[in-house]
Amino acid sequence: MNDTVLSQLAALKGASALVLKAKWRELFNSEPPQYNRRFLESRLAYRIQELAYGGLGRETLDRLRAMAKQYDAKTVADRKARPVHRPIAGTQLIREWQGISHCVTVRVDDFEYLGRPYKSLSSVAHQITGTKWNGWVFFGLKNHQVKS
Repeated sequence: MNDTVLSQLAALKGASALVLKAKWRELFNSEPPQYNRRFLESRLAYRIQELAYGGLGRETLDRLRAMAKQYDAKTVADRKARPVHRPIAGTQLIREWQGISHCVTVRVDDFEYLGRPYKSLSSVAHQITGTKWNGWVFFGLKNHQVKS
């Protein structure tokens, strides 16, 4: 980074809210949003560097547009749904239960235990213990106390 960019970035930290807003008007040619100081500082810092060194590359912009289009195509319910965070296929989950070590292999669409497919970890935990369990808790993938 050259000295003028560095000095501009350093000046943002000590600048008053009025100075930040004036800088916003200068760099963005619009009124500043009603966000907190930290937002203004970070966005101004990005803009200063963007003007000095260039913005995002064409490939990155194309990828962002494609992701936005993909996001737009989803229903509101799909956008609000929590993503399923599964371990990577091939991961082996090992849990000792009553002195016996049990190994479950994560597959793309299910879980394998003793050569049989199971749709959920809870069904595997039920097979092992004979009682209903949250499979994610049983195998230590969730921050809850696990009974043994």
